[in-house]
Amino acid sequence: MTGLRFPEGFVWGAATAAYQIEGAAREDGRGPSVWDTFSRTPGAVFQGHTGDVACDHYHRYADDVAVMAELGLRAYRFSVAWPRVRPDGTGPVEPRGLDFYDRLTDTLLDAGIDPIVTLYHWDLPQGLEDRGGWTVRETAEHFADYAVAVHQRLGDRIRTWTTLNEPWCSAYLGYGNGVHAPGRRDAGDAFRAVHHLLLGHGLAARALRAAGAETLGITLNLADVQPADAGSAADADAVRLVDGLHNRIFLDPLTGAGYPEDVLAHVSRIVPTDFVRDGDEKMIAAPLDLLGLNYYSPTYVAGRADGGGSDAYPGTAGSVEFLPATGALTDMGWSIEPAGLTRLLERVAADHPGLPLMITENGGAFPDSARDEQGRVADTDRTAYLDGHLRAAHAAIARGVDLRGYLVWSLLDNFEWAEGYRKRFGIVHVDYLTQRRTPKQSARWYQEVIARNGL
Repeated sequence: MTGLRFPEGFVWGAATAAYQIEGAAREDGRGPSVWDTFSRTPGAVFQGHTGDVACDHYHRYADDVAVMAELGLRAYRFSVAWPRVRPDGTGPVEPRGLDFYDRLTDTLLDAGIDPIVTLYHWDLPQGLEDRGGWTVRETAEHFADYAVAVHQRLGDRIRTWTTLNEPWCSAYLGYGNGVHAPGRRDAGDAFRAVHHLLLGHGLAARALRAAGAETLGITLNLADVQPADAGSAADADAVRLVDGLHNRIFLDPLTGAGYPEDVLAHVSRIVPTDFVRDGDEKMIAAPLDLLGLNYYSPTYVAGRADGGGSDAYPGTAGSVEFLPATGALTDMGWSIEPAGLTRLLERVAADHPGLPLMITENGGAFPDSARDEQGRVADTDRTAYLDGHLRAAHAAIARGVDLRGYLVWSLLDNFEWAEGYRKRFGIVHVDYLTQRRTPKQSARWYQEVIARNGL
């Protein structure tokens, strides 16, 4: 297929996250986050890598914005580091932290790039984690206070506000199986974190709306959950359970339906649900103007009595088998299936009509070992990945999905959480020794896509 055009006004951009690129971990009053602590835990992160320096974006943001402008980006999604703004999570605002985001915002606007803010991309202040983290409701309340503090400084220029990025990861990977910060391994804590993250979203969204925020949303890494055998009743049950733990536990309360009864019943077999108080679900259902969707790979499951389940999905052992990735894989070992993106977009649009969608992350990690005659990374595999997923997104639009934009993950190679610096997602190569930025072939391809608003 050639000649595909996206709707007029379709938003083309890129995304990053504060801890993954900023560096300057101890400058201008920034406090420690759970990722500062976790990355220093022996064995937690590949070869003990940390985000202390990362891409040094804190000092090089102007150069990075110049790269964005050269590529023609219309939007840039970045996250604000809570520990820069309130170093201990509560208490006085650190003005030097907000000064950085003030400068970044103005530089973006001067370059004609729309800033999209994510208020939380996993870097919880360590002081709050020491007091219970997302397993206690006070953290949700402090998050709303922090959100308002950021809006007071930037709200006159930033239109689009995202509360949380991928609360599934924060809750299940941070508190359930411990592969992400803060590294806890407790199924009950995972579900407590799910609820308090959602409560934090609701409290923050309502406070931001009252303060005059124009467009409010949240970003979810929804899963396209598929059965190993479409004709198997056991596999269908496995799909419903995993879909409930990954998708419906977030989507339903966010859109006003409350927690699904089958999911609450499953959770209550693992931990008492008394942390859900009267009025919480109403608070969580703050009206959304935009739902961000991050997609990388589908999930295939089978219903088996001897299924090993997954610690990232508490209570699935003995009923669910998660199938290994097959076919073409990214460097993360994730299967490449663009059709899953089409299915996911159509499903969300059908289940929640009238809710505008944006792909807030999509991309692939690849070895990036090949070079062209100019010395650029010849990442034909990444270009093919992006091309395939953009075609999948266009197919969803053609079928009536209200998709407003696409943000590639990621603008820069960066600190890839527990994988450290060994996995590269960027369309712009970063030499971590010199901090030199070099657009890859995929960046030049994306530049052309943006220029013609299509493929």
